Amino acid sequence: MIEVDRLSRRFGSFRAVDDVSFAVGTGEIVGLLGPNGAGKTTTMRMLTTYLTPTSGRAVLAGHDVLDEPLEVRRKLGYLPESVPLYPEMRVREFLRFRARLKDVPRSSLRRAISEVVTRCRLEEVENRIIGQLSRGYRQRVGLAGALLHDPPILILDEPTSGLDPIQILEVRSLIRELGARHTILLSTHILPEVEAVCNRVIIIARGRIAVDGRLEDLRRESSIVVEAKGPADAIAPALQTVAGVDRVAVEGQDGPFVALRVQARDGRDLREAVGQKLVSNGWPLRRLDLSRSTLEEQFIQAVNREALADARQEAS
Repeated sequence: MIEVDRLSRRFGSFRAVDDVSFAVGTGEIVGLLGPNGAGKTTTMRMLTTYLTPTSGRAVLAGHDVLDEPLEVRRKLGYLPESVPLYPEMRVREFLRFRARLKDVPRSSLRRAISEVVTRCRLEEVENRIIGQLSRGYRQRVGLAGALLHDPPILILDEPTSGLDPIQILEVRSLIRELGARHTILLSTHILPEVEAVCNRVIIIARGRIAVDGRLEDLRRESSIVVEAKGPADAIAPALQTVAGVDRVAVEGQDGPFVALRVQARDGRDLREAVGQKLVSNGWPLRRLDLSRSTLEEQFIQAVNREALADARQEAS
């Protein structure tokens, strides 16, 4: 439903989005997660044709964002972080206006408005002036406007930004319901948001994709925290050769002991194999712990990896 291939966007010499590639299948709810300034909003603006990519391509529902921007807009509903509303309009008046902009046929105009009012739970405020509504209701009005033409794709940028805890729960519940009929890509920097509504997460850091995987798979990932006596530049390469090891990172030094984190593939418990490798090489062990990875840990590790990669590139 969404195909992104080596998408990049520069602002002068600054590369906001750097060679990003991913795909979102029909019916998926995917969270685009990252710290502020990571490139999430820029990516979404390119997908919604508000920004032109510097390079690469993106195809939504079979239409290229560069070659067929109007067709792309017909296939998606977009909720930006700052919802563009007319505060002097009443809710139904605004939705009627948006429906006409979206070329909703006059014959189905009333039905389309009534349907989104119901789906976004706006019945109590449908005749009220938008400027008098709470932020939570205004967010729902913006979402209703994005749904008027019943698009197959929804792109939501920070959909719960600025809401109180009750409003956040209501919007999350609504997004889960919408996932039954729409493919959804939503951006956020709030980890519980992704865990509450998404079945897959893409972590973007410094304009690059650092992690892309299903939440259930990411939760199964494990790592082993090792403290062993010996040279780091010898221990780390040796542990990398253990079957099932994805990567090894040196995390610190305490006198003659080096601390390492061994990342395992497929959630395997590799403590026995790692311990045997260390003992067979004559490196005494002080610690060998299994740690199941959380989304928060993976987020921090991904962001730190990209920062370290940039620092090394600048140094070279």
